[in-house]
This record gives sequence, structure tokens and C-alpha cells, in this order.
Amino acid sequence: MSVTQTVEIPASHRLTIDVPPEVPTGKAEITFTSHATVQQAKRQREFGCAKGQFRMADDFDAPLDDFKDYM
Repeated sequence: MSVTQTVEIPASHRLTIDVPPEVPTGKAEITFTSHATVQQAKRQREFGCAKGQFRMADDFDAPLDDFKDYM
């Protein structure tokens, strides 16, 4: 059995699907197909947008004990 429904995808990307009563219960396969004809413009990355989200350890450049035999 094949049922086709056209839905509007909300900004939350969460859908509630009402299945017609003639569809039998059990497992089903759902396929999403986009019919969008307008391409979204690629957003330009902003320099420094991740500032403050990462921290580098104070001893980052210190030699590692695992490599002391090679130094």
C-alpha cells in the first residue's frame, strides 16, 4: 500500500503524521523527498564565531612522556 501526503516542514523539523485508518498497523517505511526549487544561499562563515568555546591546556606545547625515547 502506498500513501502520499504533502506536508510543510516547520522550523523545528518535528512532524506529527496522521495515518489514514485503512493503513494496516505494524512496521512502515517512510521516505522524505524534498521538492524545494529554491536553493538556500550558503551562509558566509564569520571569523571568530567559535571564540570562547574552546580552551587550550597551558602545557599544550610540553613534550609528551610517550615520545621521550625518540627525543
